[in-house]
Amino acid sequence: MAIDAATLEAVGRRIESLWPQLNERQRRALLGVEARELGWGGVSAVARVAGVARSTVTTAVAELERSDVLEPGRSRRSGGGRKSTTVADPGLAAALDALVDPATRGDPMSPLRWTAKSTLSLAEALSASGHPVSDQTVAALLRDAGYSLQANAKVREGRQHPDRDAQFRHIHDTGRRFLRAKDPMVSVDAKKKELVGAEPGYKNGGREWEPKDGPVRVGTHDFPDPAVPYGVYDVGANTGWVSVGSDGDTAAFAVETLRRWWFGVGKVRYPKSKRLLVCADAGGSNGYRLRLRKRELAQLATETGLSITVCHFPPGTSKWNRIEHRLFAHITMNWRGRPLTSHEVVIELIGATTTRAGLTVHAEADTNSYPRKIKISDAEMAMVNRQIKPDAFHGEWNYTIRPAK
Repeated sequence: MAIDAATLEAVGRRIESLWPQLNERQRRALLGVEARELGWGGVSAVARVAGVARSTVTTAVAELERSDVLEPGRSRRSGGGRKSTTVADPGLAAALDALVDPATRGDPMSPLRWTAKSTLSLAEALSASGHPVSDQTVAALLRDAGYSLQANAKVREGRQHPDRDAQFRHIHDTGRRFLRAKDPMVSVDAKKKELVGAEPGYKNGGREWEPKDGPVRVGTHDFPDPAVPYGVYDVGANTGWVSVGSDGDTAAFAVETLRRWWFGVGKVRYPKSKRLLVCADAGGSNGYRLRLRKRELAQLATETGLSITVCHFPPGTSKWNRIEHRLFAHITMNWRGRPLTSHEVVIELIGATTTRAGLTVHAEADTNSYPRKIKISDAEMAMVNRQIKPDAFHGEWNYTIRPAK
């Protein structure tokens, strides 16, 4: 039996009057009651009068028959509603990270990151690669991943090399190849010299929770007996090795620390590897122009049988080196506010550094003496250069040192 026009008009008036005052759950209940009261043809009639999909009314009638009891404050059953974008497209988050990671910018010591690419351009690139998504969704995913939208800030460290970003991408791509092949990739650098002295010790920056009776008392003057930590951070294993020297930060000391890491843990961890990637900054004991460093690395390559690929970060960008924010930052937080009274204390505090992400650190003393101003003759350097193969892209920054034959 057809539903007469007067009945449909009455249904429409009731729905129109109550609709603005109801939540989503109550609106479905209203549609379900009206459809059930109309009987045969009621679902289609109510859908037409209310201007909703027929499936919505069908769902409403089914909910009435089930008498669903929802949790307070919920309009749908748990699991209802549209699935999140990352659930519907499991590869979306990884695809987005692959787009922004090589170009990630900002201070890496901060927990926040920011990217130079706009959300619109990222959305277009993702859609073109088979992950259709809007720029608003990209913005939400970036926020969830720890990125932030920031304005310009005066943090530039002098003049920037025109190939700065290209070198970042080169390091990123080279590192990815090594890690995929399960070959070691390490980030190396020297931490700043630390003041070490017997009681009462020297002031150490930072604060920590102490009893209310006052802070730890230290000397009023700093007459340094420096400790020189040099670190090797294994990117793939998330582990650190730190040698604490009592001499200077020289190229020989830097390569000796790398040697100790390899024979201490690297050789055991990577028994089948025939190559090693070393990422370093461009100055100090890691300088890409240092003849002594290249000679020491050439000797290490011959000792270990490894082909040692070296990638230097462009001048003025040392903070982008992974060791700075994956290792040294956590060491600094571990001993903040504590006077470093001896080299043993320094080693103990470094070795006790851990993170929730699983970082572990080995620390040991290096009591060797490393003379400064060692000259490498042109003839000796010519022999070293026979082992060095410069990369096609900025061979002064990127090169491989092979074992001597």
